[in-house]
Amino acid sequence: MYRVLIRLLTFQFVIIQILFKSKNHLVLETIELRQQLVIYQTKKEDSKNITDLTRSLLVALKRAWPKWMDSLIIVKPETVVYWQQRRFKKYWAEKSAKKNKPGRPSIKLEIRELIKRMASENLSWGAPRIYSELLMLGYTKKQVSQRTVSRYLKKIRVEDPDNIKKRRQQWKVFLKNHREYIMAMDFFTVPTISFKILYVYFIIDHTRRKIVHVNITERPTSKWVIQQLKNAFPFESAPKYLIFDRDSIFSARVKQLITNMGTKPKVTGYKCPWQNGVAERYVLSVREDALNRMVIFNEKQLRYLMKQYVEYYNNDRCHLSVGRDSPTGREIQNKPFGPARVISLPRIGGFHHVYKWENAA
Repeated sequence: MYRVLIRLLTFQFVIIQILFKSKNHLVLETIELRQQLVIYQTKKEDSKNITDLTRSLLVALKRAWPKWMDSLIIVKPETVVYWQQRRFKKYWAEKSAKKNKPGRPSIKLEIRELIKRMASENLSWGAPRIYSELLMLGYTKKQVSQRTVSRYLKKIRVEDPDNIKKRRQQWKVFLKNHREYIMAMDFFTVPTISFKILYVYFIIDHTRRKIVHVNITERPTSKWVIQQLKNAFPFESAPKYLIFDRDSIFSARVKQLITNMGTKPKVTGYKCPWQNGVAERYVLSVREDALNRMVIFNEKQLRYLMKQYVEYYNNDRCHLSVGRDSPTGREIQNKPFGPARVISLPRIGGFHHVYKWENAA
């Protein structure tokens, strides 16, 4: 009886609402309800039944009718808002694409073919070398610029699979043949709980994957990197090769210092993080092993954590790339005679452990 009474009161309330609604309000409400009925009827036939036309209609109703949410049943209001935002982005993207792009006009097909030919026949040539050759062939600066050559060169070497394969093979051969003479340096970022960004700088040895140097700063500069290199390699202890990426912080001054130390700088290719794969793998390891498990509050805490992790990484952590040994080398233990047990020694606050034999009491 109580439920019947509630239904009657609800029905009466709806009737009263309809009587006091304006004609325009009823028309818009009818359109929205009918459109949702169409969606519901086709729902069983096709899961992707909401067409662009339907989305546009519901978005238009939202803009024209203040009470558009009252009759919305099939989809959530947030979904309609998302459709409107997506249409807004699409509208401006199409409008921007129609505008004439500024800059130099496209160069002739003949010059583009020459750039492609020179790039494929001379894998070590960059934009300055190819541009110089074009000038020697009589092309003027009005016909082609070094920046244009650089832009086309990036497209060519990304699009041509043969060039990518050759360059990758050359780099892999270099890494394999000079492994014991190579080190790499890089940065990675760590956000704090207060949204401050800390930069961790490190140098890693390719031979045994050993971390040679680590430091942290809030504001990395080329001058700061130069000091780190001096601290890491005193008394002519620098490696033969040092790999790093194209970050602007590794400036001409940094490269000059590396050269003065008797080291040959090896800069990775454009968008080629795999060329510094050893450093990239270390970043992944430190994140998985430690950083992703903790909330960093400040630089002091991060320094303490990184100190613990480097000790664990160098002395205890086993690496497949060094024959399942640690970078500094772990002694293989034999089970002692008599009663013995395996004990676990916590590392990095108990996130990881080292296991050793111990004589049982």
